[in-house]
Amino acid sequence: MILLFLLLLAFAGQNRPDNGPVNILFFGDSITAGYGIDQDQAFPAIIQMKIDSLNWNARAINAGLSGETSSGGLRRVDWLLRQRIDVMVLELGGNDGLRGIDLNLTRSNLQQIIDKTRSAYPDVEIVIAGMQVPPNLGQHYTDQFRALFPDLAEKNNLKLIPFILEDVAGIPELNLPDGIHPSPEGHQIMAETVWKFIRPIVQAKL
Repeated sequence: MILLFLLLLAFAGQNRPDNGPVNILFFGDSITAGYGIDQDQAFPAIIQMKIDSLNWNARAINAGLSGETSSGGLRRVDWLLRQRIDVMVLELGGNDGLRGIDLNLTRSNLQQIIDKTRSAYPDVEIVIAGMQVPPNLGQHYTDQFRALFPDLAEKNNLKLIPFILEDVAGIPELNLPDGIHPSPEGHQIMAETVWKFIRPIVQAKL
């Protein structure tokens, strides 16, 4: 998967050719990467299959990295932006919440990622994926964390997926034994959730 991504980077131009594919970058952590399952079972790969079934000229690129925080994402976004991006699905922040990281830092990191992406590609469409965390760190932190994603979406006029793990989180048969990472069946549901939001965006870019 890493080799494929490097090859895509090497051969992608900065400007989209008239007949070039719509590049959809799934930029996230282990939820996007498909931790614990085969890469072709992760939701970005399932979305690629949906794209192919429609004969659309679009390419889903999985830039998920297990354990990634918003700070880690900010450190690697410039490298990712070497490839042309038409649509970004930004799924970062979950590990920040699980680690109790200061949400002002998380907000700043995500905002900088958004700003850098728009600076590089002014026509990019960014979709931000909302996440939730258990109330281990107190209800105040939990509420602030949940509000972070809609706040960023409103401030930046982004499309918001309210909760990317909707109908998956907390359901044992849809998650791996760790209770955190979705199973292949869970990724099928996530793909439907994400596709509902990005399908019209991708179609408009074709």
